[in-house]
Amino acid sequence: MDYFEVVRQRHSVRSYKPDPVEPEKLQRILECARLAPTAANRQAYKVVVVATEGNEEILQHIYRNAWFVQAPYLLCVCSVPGKCWVRNDKKNYSDVDAAIVMDHMVLAATALGLGTCWVAAFDVNAARAILKLDDAWEPIAFTPLGYPNESAFKKVRKPLEETVIYAGAELGQYKMTTEKQVQIQKEAIRSSLRRVPLLRKIRNALLRDG
Repeated sequence: MDYFEVVRQRHSVRSYKPDPVEPEKLQRILECARLAPTAANRQAYKVVVVATEGNEEILQHIYRNAWFVQAPYLLCVCSVPGKCWVRNDKKNYSDVDAAIVMDHMVLAATALGLGTCWVAAFDVNAARAILKLDDAWEPIAFTPLGYPNESAFKKVRKPLEETVIYAGAELGQYKMTTEKQVQIQKEAIRSSLRRVPLLRKIRNALLRDG
């Protein structure tokens, strides 16, 4: 399926067939998660794959709607905030990384004819207990994964004019403070120091090969 058609076809599926999902399709979806970009390539996330068969009753504590456990699988994306990249204004990119990973899986599922539904309004405490999540992991989003039991859907989206802003030719002014200049210099030094061990490893490898 063409990428742009995948984007058009993706929608929230709230009714699933009990048909099994082929293992190779699940693996392809998880591979797309593995290839997703994360800030500074930290890859600080976990994808928890849950089989729903026989676990429906307990899983309903995580999210109450019946369709949540209709599909053969649930996928839960967890971030690991303590290992994620943090911007200099203290913004932790854990939620962003997890969202990118989930979106990669959702689009991959659509391309393979499978349905998904992004679920954020779940019981976090129930999810932690039932899935036995590590304390360092933060569950960000769930989705069922299975074959849709529906064909018709309607996407309602705002027009581009309401969501896209083109910056004008006259941009605002900004003067870097001395404190900011010092901060940038410190970050450059730290970045250089981090590269030193890597360069040593490369040098040693080349010497061994030579």
